Amino acid sequence: MRQLHGAMRSLAEETILMISVFKWFTLASIIGVLVGGATAAFILILQAGTTWAGHYPSYFFLLPFALLISSLLTQTIAPEAAGHGTEKVIEAVHRRNGHIKAKVVPVKLAATLLTLISGGAAGKEGPCAQIGGAIAATCADIFRFNDTDRRKLVICGISAGFAAVFGTPIAGAIFGIEVLFIGSLMYDVLLPSFIAGITSYQISSALGVSYFYHPIDLVPTFSQLYFIEVVIGGMLLGLCCLLFIETIHFCKRVADRIPFAPPVKAFAAGVALVGLALALGDRYLGLGLETIEATLSGAPVNWWDSAAKMLFTSITITFGGSGGLVTPIFFIGSTFGSLYAAVMHLDQATFAAIGMVSLLAGAANTPIAASILAMEIFGPKIAPYAAVACVTCFLTTGHRSVYPSQITAAMKSASIRGNLGEEIDEVQMEFILRKHTPSSYMASLVKKFLNRDSCRR
Repeated sequence: MRQLHGAMRSLAEETILMISVFKWFTLASIIGVLVGGATAAFILILQAGTTWAGHYPSYFFLLPFALLISSLLTQTIAPEAAGHGTEKVIEAVHRRNGHIKAKVVPVKLAATLLTLISGGAAGKEGPCAQIGGAIAATCADIFRFNDTDRRKLVICGISAGFAAVFGTPIAGAIFGIEVLFIGSLMYDVLLPSFIAGITSYQISSALGVSYFYHPIDLVPTFSQLYFIEVVIGGMLLGLCCLLFIETIHFCKRVADRIPFAPPVKAFAAGVALVGLALALGDRYLGLGLETIEATLSGAPVNWWDSAAKMLFTSITITFGGSGGLVTPIFFIGSTFGSLYAAVMHLDQATFAAIGMVSLLAGAANTPIAASILAMEIFGPKIAPYAAVACVTCFLTTGHRSVYPSQITAAMKSASIRGNLGEEIDEVQMEFILRKHTPSSYMASLVKKFLNRDSCRR
């Protein structure tokens, strides 16, 4: 009887798992189709809009009015659509079990298109992640899913949006899971995320969206010196990442302290961006894809390029603009990596690619997704070096993020203590001495020496 009961239990478990796989294959495929279609429409409209704006050298003079309208749209219709979309959808997953209002989709589309076409310094992945999450949440509401299934479906929407916007289905699937927690992955959502990401990518490709791939052919001869140079580059990129995060937080504090209505502040920020563009050039406006592609081809950069893009992006996002942060991260990382290579007399194209993915690993706390992204965009030859730099930048950045709603699931060092399970903005870090730290290790050696000396006496 016990053997029969055990066999029936095993059979029941396998049946349930097979049904679960089929269920999530179907649901994730549906989400992939819907999000892939919406992302393709967004990207194609954005490309047409930026092409049209590029015919007019002074197109960015419309930026104050675009930010004003964007702020009005989000403030009056859907406040959840303000800022950079990935942060809002992470917040929805953690705080509201994935509840996102359907009206976020059209408002986010309109606000982001206005911001980017007029020259706002932001990215296109955040809106796609939020739109994907909103579509998934709407489907969950229609079919009356419970909170657990709704959250899983919204995560599939994040993955699908990221995969379709950059043409990286594997990195997109991992990003949608890894960006939620620092130091943990939700393995139960891994299969649905892969299915949603791959489906979304295939749909957007079929609808005419083209993607940027840039295989790196240079294969450096492995040496300890080159390996050290990659690690040092990762550490410096971590410091660059910290500067970007703190710049965003500083601009956010400034925006919160200005005693005017958000649309007024948005208009003033647009005027400030126009002034900065006239002073520094318009290469820091918009997506900045031309600069990114140039650095990946080995073109020289200005030493202030990274800092200027940080300032332009921070003002745009915190003062009423709508858009993502990953594309600006690519700009900042590629220009900083190229600058580092120029100083160290290394190949600038290689380190522009390494810097591009490493800064994503540090700023978003997604070293696995960033490492896979390097392989999908730049090919397998650069993957080992990019992975080392990504992890180094991730650790150097510490417990900070451009997405403050991320949950801390693990500390990055055993010498740092914090409250796990809290959002990263709320975690109070504390440095602690443990037995393996250098200071305590030296103290133990001194103690042993003194004890041995006293025993001899």
